[in-house]
Amino acid sequence: MSQASNDSDHGIYRARREMLAERLRLAGGGVALVPTAPVAIRSRDSEFPFRHDSYFHYLTGFTEPEALLAIVCDASGVRSHLFCRARDPEQEVWTGWRLGPDAAPAALGVDAAAPIERLDAELPGLLADRPAVWLGFGHSAALDARVAAAFERLRERARSGVQPPAALRDLTPLLDEMRLVKDAQEIGTMKRAIAISAHAHIRAMRHARAGQREYELEAELLHEFRRHGAQSPAYGSIVASGANACVLHYERNDARMAPGSLVLIDAGCELDGYAADITRTFPVDGRFTPEQRAVYEVVLAAQAAAIDCVLPGQPFDAAHDAAVRVLAQGLVDLKLLAGSVDEVIASGAYKRFYMHRTGHWLGLDVHDAGDYREPLAATLGSPDAAAERPSRRLKPGMVVTVEPGLYLRGDDLPPGFRDIGIRIEDDVLVTVAEGEVLSEAAPKSVAAIETLMAEARA
Repeated sequence: MSQASNDSDHGIYRARREMLAERLRLAGGGVALVPTAPVAIRSRDSEFPFRHDSYFHYLTGFTEPEALLAIVCDASGVRSHLFCRARDPEQEVWTGWRLGPDAAPAALGVDAAAPIERLDAELPGLLADRPAVWLGFGHSAALDARVAAAFERLRERARSGVQPPAALRDLTPLLDEMRLVKDAQEIGTMKRAIAISAHAHIRAMRHARAGQREYELEAELLHEFRRHGAQSPAYGSIVASGANACVLHYERNDARMAPGSLVLIDAGCELDGYAADITRTFPVDGRFTPEQRAVYEVVLAAQAAAIDCVLPGQPFDAAHDAAVRVLAQGLVDLKLLAGSVDEVIASGAYKRFYMHRTGHWLGLDVHDAGDYREPLAATLGSPDAAAERPSRRLKPGMVVTVEPGLYLRGDDLPPGFRDIGIRIEDDVLVTVAEGEVLSEAAPKSVAAIETLMAEARA
């Protein structure tokens, strides 16, 4: 879509821009510049499918390339300016319809719009005599260069009393704080994306057979994503069988799935800019071996303990700490590690088999924006403030993943436990009372998985 994200009401995006402007005002005002992502060349004259910048989309809902949003916040009020591609009937024959600057104010709710080709000429006027210019530091080298050129042009006019902004400020922390808590529209879109992704995992379980290539299950995922309207995967799907499941970011998806092996699928779709992120692990033959089941039950119990910690007011780190304790206990009980649970945790011995954190924020990006520690302002005055910042307290509207795992590799392990990789991941919304598991439609108990796969083979 070339307008606001399948949403004819642009009030949501206007409200977000006004919220950002208020934060700018409290910080002294200025001009915020937010570009969309550039077009990327795949090979010669072939481009990768365009994907907008998440910050830009969050403030506009606009999905065309070659665009920039400017928000001016000063004593006279707040004004939003959009620079976008001009209408071009000849080019539109090849690449599709464009919104254009004339239609943008009504379609997107911005105050003014101009062709992107006018940006370099108009940027000095937007920046002149402002207290600050706000950018996402390191996000766009092209915009950094344009702002530097505008500063130089303004300095050349210093004798006439015109000055460039007095400060260059990082816009990212302000937007990250806004994006961390999802509004009702965002939650609704994420629920749809997660529901589609859960059905894709079910489809993969139903179609899995020993002897297939991993990419055959990846194709089933993609079929289900597109069949229900998702625009793309939210990230490169992981379909990892056997020892491949012990590679955390496995990418090849081309091995033949051996009889008796487990398959770990980490996959989610992107719908209208929002990501889902679900992982399920299941036996390609439809039945867990005793060793596979024992390890699986440990991971499942660890996830349940972690989900119980996804509550308003709880620290983000609480879920990880709870999962680690259950995993460590399981490794000791299975005699894969020696010592007490406290010793295994204190020494970090468990990290041989569990080397990642238990979750992350989810939203417009699969690893979404937002600090995992309380804002720095809460600890200012301490001589070592950054190091002392406590884990972020969860609030209603935050969405997190909960994804413990165990990855057993090594010739020193008992034969039945070698090359077992298991991860179970769900997407959880923090509500006013609890953590709501949004991806529960994808089966994850041993009984549910084995029953589903048996029915598919009947």
